[in-house]
Amino acid sequence: MTKFHADLAACPVPRYTSYPTAADFTPAVGADAQRQALVAVAPDTPASLYLHVPYCRDICWYCGCNTGAIGREQRLGTYRDALLAEIASVGAMMRGRVGAVHFGGGSPNVLPASDLYAIADALRTAFRIADDAEWAMEIDPRTIGAAQADTLAAIGIGRVSIGAQTFAPQVQRAINRVQPFGMVADAVHALHASGIGKINLDLMYGLPHQSCGDIVSSIAAALTLAPSRVAMFGYAHLPAMLARQRMIDGAALPDAEERFLQSELAHRLFTAAGYRAIGFDHFALADDSLARAEATGRLFRNFQGFTDDPARTVIGLGASAISQFDGVIVQNEKHVGRYRDSVCGRRLAGVRGVTRDADDRLRGAIIERILCDGHADVAALCRDAAADPARLSPAMATLESLEARAIVDRRGWALHVRSDSRPYRRLVAAAFDTRRPTMPALQSVAI
Repeated sequence: MTKFHADLAACPVPRYTSYPTAADFTPAVGADAQRQALVAVAPDTPASLYLHVPYCRDICWYCGCNTGAIGREQRLGTYRDALLAEIASVGAMMRGRVGAVHFGGGSPNVLPASDLYAIADALRTAFRIADDAEWAMEIDPRTIGAAQADTLAAIGIGRVSIGAQTFAPQVQRAINRVQPFGMVADAVHALHASGIGKINLDLMYGLPHQSCGDIVSSIAAALTLAPSRVAMFGYAHLPAMLARQRMIDGAALPDAEERFLQSELAHRLFTAAGYRAIGFDHFALADDSLARAEATGRLFRNFQGFTDDPARTVIGLGASAISQFDGVIVQNEKHVGRYRDSVCGRRLAGVRGVTRDADDRLRGAIIERILCDGHADVAALCRDAAADPARLSPAMATLESLEARAIVDRRGWALHVRSDSRPYRRLVAAAFDTRRPTMPALQSVAI
């Protein structure tokens, strides 16, 4: 049983899907840096594509993603045209080999079948996508039926992430995400019938009116669907940043100790059911590629979370999508209208980002290994980067307080997060973050 440390559990800390994080993005890094990075990608460089669809049928109050309600249906058609324009422009610049394609949102499955076919064809025309590339999509299960499942399979989708969040009715109502278990089960059955066998399930803890009993019942229901992977995210309540979250009653949220207990309970239930714990909030069946990657030290982390995709170059397409290169991270314009004007005018859409110098890359590598593996050989990573480990002495020293609490062990330049302290990995990683924001409102709590 992991020990509860009230001050640590409630400590604001980045999720570190990149380093530097999005909190460090500035307008000083935009389309020019994006163009230079794209044309510099060598032909043999492994790359991934992330395509963002910022629309949903309904808006869930807990959601922190860049998305909005569809409203007028013609918005989807104009957004499709913008995506096609950006795909053509970026594809003409980027020469790398694409090994993975991920559709995120929002809810990409709000797009009609004709648009999905057009986008998939455009991607295959514009980029060198490997025949064995994995195509994945995040979906809203409330709109999946047999016809749409067949469409997804036909365009090449082999893995689907379903946003379930919870199966407790009172919690669903509190977050404006009403979808009975039977509806999600029907979506899974339709996907299986179409030949899509890799199902990821997204669940959450720390939601309003959610109890440990709700966690037990939701996980019991989820296990009957036999998902390949499960993400168990902690809800980040940031109403000062996200207006939709002001619809959630803050007084109904579990306190720090209850959140901790819910997280620990989920960990015990999934591992007892045969799932391998991945990172600090994912689980996967032993035969899933994510579990194999974790077991062999080939687990990575990017803006999609924990991944077995080894590509360090990620090309973001769509409004707010983020592209990640060795030396720079660039985010597209979030406002759909301005994004559309840029790409339809044959301009790149990058408007904010951050450069990554050698020190950033070294610290990012250490942070990634802590989050993915629970341990890091700092000296070895410094050798790989031709860097002097002494520059990281202050970071190693700051871990003394966590070592005193039996969370981390330090032996020379090697550090190891104890197995019963997995939930505190982000705090250990933060010791190496020299850019960490000082505003708590920008970050979710550690657990």
